[in-house]
Amino acid sequence: MAEALAPFRAFRIHADQSSYRAGIEQIGLEQLNPGEVLIRTAFSSVNYKDALAGTGQGKILRQSPLVGGIDCAGTVVSSSDARFQAGDAVLLTGCGLSETRDGGYSEYARMPAEWVVPLPAGLTLREAMIIGTAGFTAALSFWRMQCNGQRPDMGPICVTGATGGVGTLALDIGTQAGYAMHAITAKTAQYDYLRALGAQSCVDRAALNIGARPLESTRWAGAIDNVGGMMLGDLSRVIQPWGSIASCGMAGGHEVHSNVMPFIIRGVSILGINSANTPMEIRAEIWRRLAQEWRPKHLERIVQQEVRLNDLPAVFDRMLVGQALGRVLVAL
Repeated sequence: MAEALAPFRAFRIHADQSSYRAGIEQIGLEQLNPGEVLIRTAFSSVNYKDALAGTGQGKILRQSPLVGGIDCAGTVVSSSDARFQAGDAVLLTGCGLSETRDGGYSEYARMPAEWVVPLPAGLTLREAMIIGTAGFTAALSFWRMQCNGQRPDMGPICVTGATGGVGTLALDIGTQAGYAMHAITAKTAQYDYLRALGAQSCVDRAALNIGARPLESTRWAGAIDNVGGMMLGDLSRVIQPWGSIASCGMAGGHEVHSNVMPFIIRGVSILGINSANTPMEIRAEIWRRLAQEWRPKHLERIVQQEVRLNDLPAVFDRMLVGQALGRVLVAL
């Protein structure tokens, strides 16, 4: 069956030191990276990393050309691995997609079996991709914080970059996990939207005055930080004793300026969130929780657009100038 496939559509990226181009191409199965599982893609999504890769504004690709898209969900067409059978519903997020191998912006995807996650009961393929890497990152943040001792009774968790994909899903997932969630955003016009997703308080990022002392008065029990840079350093000085900060983004910069006092005197922890290379046993547990006790209740509010492959360049441009809200679903 796999060898009989007619050419199919894919959003492919070509990048080298002297040139860059990306767009829809007709490709054949032989042009995809090898793998044991062939998937008929149903949905993907748009993440900030996808926008960087798809426009060339970030050095994401480590080889070229590659099919874009770090997320993929669909149905198995064929598999040489006994763990998967034709007709199985499956998903993938991260794992080097659109970085070292072809990703999910293609009508067909061929993937290594060890990266493929069976769709957990309780989620549809569409819902899995509304969640996608953004929701997986948010859930992994809570999982790591809980492993480090973060409990709902310690107090509220703040989320920076709260209107983006990770931020909106963090508000929803955190609420399902029992935490009081606070949103930090520069988009003050979206306060009602954020409250509808579970935010108990909304804070204007422009008016957020942390102060300059090595330790400031505590404001939150923990944080999920999508911004990085100065924001991450500032947050470390206002987190309560034994609280955790999940660092999962760097839209505000990759350098951190802080001091050791929050860590030594208050026992604050900064936890790095690497969603792309999460071990499979943890990955499976996170998706189980996302389908069950942490299942977001507001997925249809969070997904703001459903687009096709030819819409991707315009979506990338809006995302990179800070006009993104919630999630963008890609229907194949």
